[in-house]
Amino acid sequence: MYEYKFEKVYLKTQMGLEVPLDEYQDIIHQHAADGWRFVQIFAPSLKNTGQSSYFEIIFEREKKV
Repeated sequence: MYEYKFEKVYLKTQMGLEVPLDEYQDIIHQHAADGWRFVQIFAPSLKNTGQSSYFEIIFEREKKV
């Protein structure tokens, strides 16, 4: 059995592009050090333009019983 963790990374507009506020590579490395495995980055469409104001990094690890 697995457990999952979702980490939101918010975006800001910079020179017309949406860029993350946090370094997502660092977030992945930090969670990996704690035993989490990176699964996916998901960006839901939320704005009228179809763009998202954030994305979620999804992690999993075996559940400790």
